[in-house]
Amino acid sequence: MILLFTILLVLTSSILILLVLLHKGRGGGLSDMFGGGVSSTLGGSSVAERNLDRFTIGVGIIWFACIIALGLLMAYQGP
Repeated sequence: MILLFTILLVLTSSILILLVLLHKGRGGGLSDMFGGGVSSTLGGSSVAERNLDRFTIGVGIIWFACIIALGLLMAYQGP
């Protein structure tokens, strides 16, 4: 069972990294200091961005659940 959650954790971690990198920059960070935040959008986010946000949150919840499950399995594992 621990192996299953470990594999799931590695997969969700990799997917989460890719999803976060796909997001647009919001500005106000270090990228603005060095000239990275030149363009700004006046409208709301598109449907694709909202779906990307939802998918990222879903994968993040699965990732968090794997962390909790692994912690509980390792804590209550017999000697």
